Amino acid sequence: MQRLMPFPSGSMSNAGAAGRGLAPLDLAARRLGWLDRRQVVLAQNIANADTPDYRPHDLTPFARALAAATPPGLARTAPGHLAGGGRAGPGATADRSVAEAVPDGNAVSLDREAVRMAETDTAHALAMAVHRSFTGLYRLALGRQG
Repeated sequence: MQRLMPFPSGSMSNAGAAGRGLAPLDLAARRLGWLDRRQVVLAQNIANADTPDYRPHDLTPFARALAAATPPGLARTAPGHLAGGGRAGPGATADRSVAEAVPDGNAVSLDREAVRMAETDTAHALAMAVHRSFTGLYRLALGRQG
């Protein structure tokens, strides 16, 4: 299965972040953007379920894409300093492999895609709830109702 990078290069800046931690609204917004892009990719997989030799696509998992887009937290500035814990590269974890293909070479499983769509929908609802919750907290802190 081919993995697609979910963020254009340079789109995941450190704006609104303190060190490696991200502001909750910024993180929720990034997650929502990733989920929207994933929904489009999964819909394309389903639309191509009858296309010969079509291989399903998926985005790089959000946590891995976020870690790759966030600058490292520690720098080794002197030989006596301990090296920071390096994170594994994008190829460190195995991607979900396509286990089967029909005789025409198409490897889209509608059941698998339906499960991924449901997971994406659930994650979208959770990210929206987090976004609404923090927006409400900010309004409360500012003395606004509604």
